[in-house]
Amino acid sequence: MGFLSYLISGISLGSIYAIIALGYTMVYGIAKMLNFAHGDVIMVGAYMSFMATAYIGWSPLASVVLAMAVCTLLGIIIERLAYKPLRNATSLAVLITAIGVSYFLQNIALLIWSSNPKSFTSIISLDSLRLFDGQLIISSVTLVTIAACIVIVYGLTMIVRYSKIGKAMRAVSEDKEAAQLMGIDVNQTISVTFAIGSGLAAVAGVLLCSAYPLLMPTVGAMPGIKAFTAAVFGGIGSIPGAMLGGILLGVIEILGKAYISTELSDAIVFSVLIIVLLVRPTGLLGKKISEKV
Repeated sequence: MGFLSYLISGISLGSIYAIIALGYTMVYGIAKMLNFAHGDVIMVGAYMSFMATAYIGWSPLASVVLAMAVCTLLGIIIERLAYKPLRNATSLAVLITAIGVSYFLQNIALLIWSSNPKSFTSIISLDSLRLFDGQLIISSVTLVTIAACIVIVYGLTMIVRYSKIGKAMRAVSEDKEAAQLMGIDVNQTISVTFAIGSGLAAVAGVLLCSAYPLLMPTVGAMPGIKAFTAAVFGGIGSIPGAMLGGILLGVIEILGKAYISTELSDAIVFSVLIIVLLVRPTGLLGKKISEKV
């Protein structure tokens, strides 16, 4: 049962990576930029949920709604103040700005909540699932995390495919200038994309801290980087690719810890990124785009 238990844990961790990776893949697919402050939005969402439950006494569901609302608004503000003025700037300028926003959010969190770790009480209090006469125990956090990932990916796919804003996103992704000529508000579409990605980051932050109950200002940094790796692995710009990359990366990390080395697990994860970039730069589900020059 050991391997099956590790596999389920990997899928659970990978589901968190997948939800985070959706933010990266949507922003890159539509705005053609990498928002490296995304990991810190995860941290803000986790702190919002923690404050709502620990200090105000709100229900777990209400705390998640608050976290999503705050992070959605934060995503819009970040896009308007930091990234919108750089719409036509070089990729390097956008990258430096994203790193600056990341450090800004981390230091604001340090000023407000200090660097002392806080114990995050899981918002999920359901009974664990026991299989094979109790030989395999699957925690409620694992079950909810996997289910949340499936629901989010399916819902997001339906929105992008069938809704009006989803069609606008696809049009902006293909050609911003042509979309603007057809009457699509490009700036508003990009803002909505940031809002959706940031709202999902809040959910990921709450699920992450429910599974690993230690909260600090840097809580989203490493998961954010690994989720970016998952987005590249699956094919950045692809929603199914983000899910596939996240789950595979989570399984690789957990199996690496179990059968190879706990110390080398991060190295194994980032080795996957290097191998993918060398062998298939577009990712598992990414598509090659030919450009006429």
